[in-house]
Amino acid sequence: MKKYLLLFAVLAFTVFSCTNLEEEIREDITGDVANELVEVSSLLNGAYQGLRLPYMDQSRFWAAQEHTGDAAMGPTRGPDWDDNGIWRSLHNHTWSPTHAFLSSTFSELLQVVFNTTNILQFDPSPEQAAEARFLRAFVMLSVVDGWGQVPFREAGSDLLLDAQVLQPAEVVQFVIDECNAIMGDLPDGPAHKANKDAAKVLMMKALLNKGAYINRTDPSFDPADMNQVISIADELINSGKYTVADNYFDNFAPNNDQISTENIFTGLNEGGVSSGNVRSRWYCTLHYNQNPSGWNGFTTLSNFYDSFEEDDMRRMAEYGGMTDVSGINAGFLVGQQTDADGNALEDRKGNPLAFTPEVAIQESGDNLEVTGIRVIKYPIDYNSGDNVDNDYVFYRYGDVWLMKAEAAMRNGDNGTALDMVNTLRAARGATALGTISADEMLAERGRELYWEGHRRTDLIRFGKFLEAWQEKPGSGSERLLFPIPATSLASNPNLVQNPGY
Repeated sequence: MKKYLLLFAVLAFTVFSCTNLEEEIREDITGDVANELVEVSSLLNGAYQGLRLPYMDQSRFWAAQEHTGDAAMGPTRGPDWDDNGIWRSLHNHTWSPTHAFLSSTFSELLQVVFNTTNILQFDPSPEQAAEARFLRAFVMLSVVDGWGQVPFREAGSDLLLDAQVLQPAEVVQFVIDECNAIMGDLPDGPAHKANKDAAKVLMMKALLNKGAYINRTDPSFDPADMNQVISIADELINSGKYTVADNYFDNFAPNNDQISTENIFTGLNEGGVSSGNVRSRWYCTLHYNQNPSGWNGFTTLSNFYDSFEEDDMRRMAEYGGMTDVSGINAGFLVGQQTDADGNALEDRKGNPLAFTPEVAIQESGDNLEVTGIRVIKYPIDYNSGDNVDNDYVFYRYGDVWLMKAEAAMRNGDNGTALDMVNTLRAARGATALGTISADEMLAERGRELYWEGHRRTDLIRFGKFLEAWQEKPGSGSERLLFPIPATSLASNPNLVQNPGY
């Protein structure tokens, strides 16, 4: 009975956290009694809520994926954004095992794995169990993506024993097996719940990245795996449920749950009520004198910006409900910035607020407030206060389209790959490519998916993550994995520190 007691102690803290925390824990509580006391729906809602901090906050998994790549940077601006070098170390690939953001992300993701496993012990309905198992598999793939090993317990196992640790091939197979096993019990939607189509995309992700997870320095791509990626993509494409959005930025807008034709799996945010930190996607980049007043931080890099054609709608577009309110466009902000009436804005010293393509990882002097091209991927919600209504996008149709194109290319079918890429480019207002290559496929994924939390994974899969780029030197192969936090190593001897740390 001890394992039920320990589990109930955890649940008592989770479910009844607003009551007396000194409540006596009774040793006569059995599993049957716990099943009667626990509301599975509350636990499942808590699991969904648990995705918010590690995925939606600007300092967690998103930072690990984007700030380590070639499309985002957090420059130090004099005394601002120094934070003991925590942002610079991500861009320069000099993080250590004590990196606070990476350590917190690892722990927070594993907490979701624990919580979803815990749900399975309390007689959930088949649909509830399927949702919990999907969320667990989804997070486990993120953990193996970043750290290469995943502590895992089966439901009902003894919490006094150290969790086993799954290796990359085991995690990939587990994710695929779980998705197949739960497919029939998952709901068809909506996008903010675990659903059948989200499970299909998760399988595509696992299959496409399998070779890179198993051998990061020299990824291989099994033709059978690529054929599965293509087959699953065709199921989604032929379902008729999704189309490429007429307005690219509708996918990320405050009412994206109603107007997006692409979103497959999202994190629910309810305007004015409760949300994850999606507002950080514009606060972290906007200047103090813009509307809203931002934190004057993150930028993209000019080489990445230059990879877009001028008429590509993903590069920059006016967006109703934002541009007419504040003068801010969607996409990339470069050059003189204006208010809603077209009046030129100034920085805090009275200089023109004109964002420059040039930016250094450490800035000084009079240009601290204007260096770097800013990014607005999520159109700003001006109506909901801090709890914004933009649902956070995990999976969408544009990614499915490009994953199929990439799988076709890796199986030697460049004709299909080129046709698919050009179809997407035409919908985005870009001209057709004449040929397709691995480098161009990676570039197109960057243009389509920038600042959505995929870039590091893509760079590793394409063998480009260790290369030098703007404000970043070349890096060693140990950087293909993040370090296991010291606290995790101390608590579970089955974990092994990754090489180089």
